Amino acid sequence: MTADGDDDQAYGRAVVYGGCVIGAAALVFAAVNFWAATRTNCAGARTHLCDTPAQAAVMIGPSLVLLGGGIGAFVHTYQRYRDGRSWRVWQGAGWFLFILMTAYLMISAGTMSTG
Repeated sequence: MTADGDDDQAYGRAVVYGGCVIGAAALVFAAVNFWAATRTNCAGARTHLCDTPAQAAVMIGPSLVLLGGGIGAFVHTYQRYRDGRSWRVWQGAGWFLFILMTAYLMISAGTMSTG
């Protein structure tokens, strides 16, 4: 079995991991938006997401970061389970990142299809 201290540390580490993944996705989002806004292809357009490459980059870039983070959390879940340590919080972190990725994809796809 696991000690209570292991559960507390697992929770804290999973929260920090999830926060770092979300922060990395936000940085990718900012970088891709900056790239899309400074392109010459869309200089005269109303929006900086005027063509397919810009839309795809804004939609897919942060999603890949969240996907990788979710997979990483699930790998960590399995490793902790195999070692007989507290693993449930890491599984929750993985599912949270997957749900966040799905929500981001749905919102960004809906926004770009109406624009």
